[in-house]
Amino acid sequence: MRLSLILLLSLAYITGACQTKSDSKRDDSSYPIQKTDEEWKKILSDEQFYILRQQGTEYAFSGAYWDNKKKGTYYSAATGQPLFSSEHKYKSGTGWPSFYKPIDENAVKEIVDKSHGMVRTEVVDSGSGSHLGHVFNDGPAPTGLRYCMNSASLIFVADGEELPAIVEEWKDNHGE
Repeated sequence: MRLSLILLLSLAYITGACQTKSDSKRDDSSYPIQKTDEEWKKILSDEQFYILRQQGTEYAFSGAYWDNKKKGTYYSAATGQPLFSSEHKYKSGTGWPSFYKPIDENAVKEIVDKSHGMVRTEVVDSGSGSHLGHVFNDGPAPTGLRYCMNSASLIFVADGEELPAIVEEWKDNHGE
């Protein structure tokens, strides 16, 4: 009984640590891709808009990629920008896809997040400033980091699969 209570409280803490919905609007004017809320709503699902543009989150163990074991690349659902490789994904036990590093150090930006009475580090894509999740200092070697991402903020493309139009557009516009 005591162990069950400890496990339940630990899961509640982990869930709260990865969840967020910021109460303040961030200035996204420094990012190369600029869209109005109406433009974002045309290309994103309601859930994606909530997570990517309003700093929301999905419930633990509910996203499409938390337990994905396929080899491939994870792209921003907002921009098609490459963000994470399956080579750097690991099972963190938190219920969200977790990576120990981004595909490229310039793929994401980290922002201090002081919402919900705690200080965390928010992770956004560097193309549009869209919210992806948070990064924590409790990950595995070699970095010791855990990039705790929302599945809805990502598009996964398995090795050998055709790239979706949004990814092709990113590649065309960025010489990749």
